[in-house]
Formats: sequence, C-alpha cells, structure tokens
Amino acid sequence: MSSPLIAQYEEHLALVRNLAENSIRGYVSDLESFLKHLETLKIGEFKDLDLSHIRSWLAQLQANGATRSTLARRIVSMRAFTYWAASNGWIRSDYGASLAIPKPQPHLPEVLDIADTEIVLASLQLKASEDPTPVNVRNLAMVEVLYASGIRISELCGLDILSIDTSRNTLRVIGKGNKERVVPIGIPAMDALQNYLKSARTEMVNEKSGSAVFLGSRGKRIDQRTARDAVYDAMQAIGSSMGPHGLRHTAATHLLEGGADLRTVQEILGHSSLATTQIYTHVSPERLQKAYEQAHPRA
Repeated sequence: MSSPLIAQYEEHLALVRNLAENSIRGYVSDLESFLKHLETLKIGEFKDLDLSHIRSWLAQLQANGATRSTLARRIVSMRAFTYWAASNGWIRSDYGASLAIPKPQPHLPEVLDIADTEIVLASLQLKASEDPTPVNVRNLAMVEVLYASGIRISELCGLDILSIDTSRNTLRVIGKGNKERVVPIGIPAMDALQNYLKSARTEMVNEKSGSAVFLGSRGKRIDQRTARDAVYDAMQAIGSSMGPHGLRHTAATHLLEGGADLRTVQEILGHSSLATTQIYTHVSPERLQKAYEQAHPRA
C-alpha cells in the first residue's frame, strides 16, 4: 500500500504542483511518518482511514515534543495530502479539510546588529587575505552575498555563472516554486564574488563543475550543508551559532532600518505574501526610536 501511494503522491507534487525539491522531501517525510503511525494502529487498508487516525498521529507528535509551528506545518501537509488522496480515490473523503491550523506563537527572529555583522565580515576578509586558499576566498564571497542579498541558502547554492550581472550588481535567483527574481547586491559583495571567480573558482573547477558559481572541494556544485557550515564557522568570530536563515533575517532587518519599505523587502526575499515578510522582519528599538523622533511633534 505505502510504496505506490508515496510514489504517486511524490509525482503529483513534482509535476502538478511544481514544488521545490526540499518542499517535496518535507511532504513525503510527513506522509511516511503518518503511514508508520497507521501501522501501529493496525490499519491494513487505506480506505479505512478516518479523521480520528489523523488526530491520533498529531497527538503522538505533540506528546513527543513537537512545537506548535511544527504541528501547524504537519497539518498543512496532511490537508494537502488528503485533498489529493480523496480526489484520486485513495480515501472516501477529504478528512484533512476539517483540521484547524494552530496559530504559531509569535517570536522575534535572532538578528545581528550592524556592528556584529561588520565583525563577522571583517574576520572573513582577514582570513582570506592572510590565508587566501580557494575555500577561504569562497567562504568570504558566500557570506558577503548571503548578507547583501538576503537569499536562501538553497538559492545561493543554485547560482550559475550567467546569474551574475556585474553591470547592474544583481543576481538572477531561482526561488521556491521555480520562481525567478532579480536581487541587487552591494559593491563589497560583488567585489568578493568577482575575486572568488577569478582567483579561487579557477583552482576548484573541473569537468563536474558545470556552470555552478560556488563549488565544493571536489569541484561539484556546493551542497547546502557545506555552505551552512561556512556560515556557522564565520559566526564564531562573535560567539554566535546563527546560521544562514538568521543571516537572511539580518539582511531584511537592516534593509528596513535603512529605510526600505516592506514591499521592496518582500520582493528581495522572494515572498509571495507580505504577511510572510512581516514575520521575517521586526522593528528594532533603534528604528522605533528614530521613527518616533521624526514623526511625533513633541518627541
């Protein structure tokens, strides 16, 4: 029962919904978790599925420590699956449609202030100048680009040579859902990127490299884990454990603090909804004070 069901659903996610590889992996992982739970409930035929089985699975996840945001994501995943399963005759009804999605607990994302960001970048620059190995030069370019653009780590790893427009200081990025957008980057990031292409990538490139911008030690397109590790290593300069997603938060916050409007940041980050951008960003006390002083007549 499980194998053909998973295979057909995975094909639907890829060909019909045109989801990114990471999104497909998440949906399939959720389905596999649910199917394993059904085995523990001794459900032998998938047509016997009902809403109580889904609620039982969610209750088990919660008992095992799943957060509210994790449960919300699993419910979204299950609702998508039951809609597809009911439409294709796997189950009698779209049971997941009645599942309520819990509102996530609000929290402010961790971000670096400008001073700490400068320390991180300066430490990378020093390392690349004192020990200009291809990896050190590459890592400087990657972190500069991530901070300058606010792009996702998957988008960074997916950059191709033709994605770079040096005349306009922009990158052409392929984001979630295979959507393309153009993102500006600053001069320091472009300089670090061009230096990497001229002095480091040429030493790493081989027949496996293709058109990838950032390469791993074996010449292939760099994988996300290696790119993440480069960010984690860079953050050691300030004793932080922040990863690429935190750097994305930081870029968005600094843009807002510098005067960018929310819709501009939305476009740069590649969000389809403005509400998502509002989650990624927050108003710092400094920006709040500055706005108050500029706007209030008796500030």
